[in-house]
Amino acid sequence: MSTAASQPLDQMKLHEFVMKAVGEMGAAMNAALIVIGDKLGLYKAMSGAGPMTSAELAKKTGTAERYVREWLASQAAGGFITYDAATGKYTLPPEQALALADETSPVFLPGFFEIVAACTKDEAKITDAFRSGKGVGWHEHDHGLFAGTERFFRPNYRAHLVSEWIPALGDTEAKLKAGVKVADVGCGLGTSTILMAQAYPKSTFVGFDYHDGSINMAREAAAKAGVGDRVKFEVAKAKDYPGKGFELVAFFDCLHDMGDPEGAAKHVKESMAPDGAWMIVEPFANDKLEDNLNPIGRVYYAASTMLCTPASLSQEVGLALGAQAGEGRLSKILKAAGFSRVRRAAETPFNIVLEARA
Repeated sequence: MSTAASQPLDQMKLHEFVMKAVGEMGAAMNAALIVIGDKLGLYKAMSGAGPMTSAELAKKTGTAERYVREWLASQAAGGFITYDAATGKYTLPPEQALALADETSPVFLPGFFEIVAACTKDEAKITDAFRSGKGVGWHEHDHGLFAGTERFFRPNYRAHLVSEWIPALGDTEAKLKAGVKVADVGCGLGTSTILMAQAYPKSTFVGFDYHDGSINMAREAAAKAGVGDRVKFEVAKAKDYPGKGFELVAFFDCLHDMGDPEGAAKHVKESMAPDGAWMIVEPFANDKLEDNLNPIGRVYYAASTMLCTPASLSQEVGLALGAQAGEGRLSKILKAAGFSRVRRAAETPFNIVLEARA
């Protein structure tokens, strides 16, 4: 067997790769530092505050200056904040503040780094799964995954769900305004369900998820949002959730996680009104692997390795579509389940939105 040492080396390529890996080292370590900065309110304290010293930031956030000083240096080295050597002060630029400090922003990112932290904590479980071929259920992951996922997806849903995605579904928006029944399957902590309920006060909504911990948190969120009278959350799986006559069934970033997506699709068809619509929001992906070898695809393939594929393999059938299933594979599954009309209704750089009708 040949080894890397016995093969001719291009020293320039080696240097370029090692420096790329150094960049990866910094990014990997910074994931934890972003979570720390988010939890301690460091980014929020810097947002709009202008130049600050480490002592000023520490005092404002009730933290230890020596730790804050080192944190600031790391953030400046990574380009997350700027440093003025003449004054010894640090600034969080408005562009970074939008992504790191404003939870209402459509590009708010710290939730994703909570997901990264949860994946790191669960590395041993996934390593064992590689050896055994068994799955790791969503509910088996570190609790930070659930909160991080909700915080990461919430800005995207706020930005697109009511203003773009639902209006793209033919007559569905008019029905929701008039008042119909809606099912949100795989609802997680209920953000998508609550957003729809707030936008369409004449309609009623039921969110389903197999994870009872998420459902409990969703119920609390609905009560806090003041929509508890029109929103219910129930523990149920995608293949057996109760109810009939739904004019809209929604799956947000979850169909590819299911062990038997065709079985779930068949149940959706049975639960829908004859003229109802099924909205399937999925991670953006092209149909060919080589067309997904880009920064966005890289994130999705990584998340799929740690989360989506293990989740599917932990369930019956275990089809393991992965987060980069693509419109072609998804459409085949929907049509095999009996949906005659499937189309891409909308898209963003991060999502595709499919509409399926009987």
